[in-house]
Amino acid sequence: MREVEKFRHSRFCGNDGRGQAGVQLGIVFVVCSFLTGFPSTQVLAQEQPQEESQEQIWDHELNRWLTPEELGHLEIYFSEDEAAKVMFPDSEKIRRETLTLTDEQKAFVEEVIGWEFPEYTFDVFIGETKEEIDGYAVIQNTIGKHRPITYMVGVTATGECMNFEVMVYREARGNEIATKRFNYQYQGKTIGDPIRINRDIINITGATMSVRSASAGVKRVLVLVNEFYLKPRGLGRDVLAANKQEKGFFEVLLGL
Repeated sequence: MREVEKFRHSRFCGNDGRGQAGVQLGIVFVVCSFLTGFPSTQVLAQEQPQEESQEQIWDHELNRWLTPEELGHLEIYFSEDEAAKVMFPDSEKIRRETLTLTDEQKAFVEEVIGWEFPEYTFDVFIGETKEEIDGYAVIQNTIGKHRPITYMVGVTATGECMNFEVMVYREARGNEIATKRFNYQYQGKTIGDPIRINRDIINITGATMSVRSASAGVKRVLVLVNEFYLKPRGLGRDVLAANKQEKGFFEVLLGL
């Protein structure tokens, strides 16, 4: 019987003094809890605080990490309703609806524009006057160099880009795309236009990714409006044929 008791004591308390040390540590925890009013585990957590992890992004052009100020950069130009009114200043009413794509429709649009995107739904504003459609405007969120850019692309009732307005810009550089000096280039563009840097869009030095992002978004909106709003009204175009025409004869022939 004494051997069993001795085994139990050595197993849980230890013969080398570790059990006694554990008891003493437990007493310290209890005293801390009594004095502070917090459980002993919280006292330990307070004694060893962990630093909050901060997001870090490396800028290859600047050859350095972006500063917290650059990461938190935010320029707000328009709310959704304000941007819609800019798109349709003379419309009697502006209604809003959500365009939802099926897997097949999304895959088709991706094939046409040449890049994949995660969204299945898009917010669409439709300007109307005396039951006639004045045009369409679609909100876009596409990634610039590091952060998403939120903007609205307006399209006429016949499928031409009529306006482009940046709503929220989150990059530390490249906000020139929000100026009319730059974005006037999108006016009049159709699904038959390249809408690409060095083709029919002049780049902004230091903001190439933002310009590419905006241009890709304009192209996507033109395709969305053409496929799901103009074609049902008998006004749309064959986007695949338009793409071949836009690329030019030799590019199509060579498969470029």
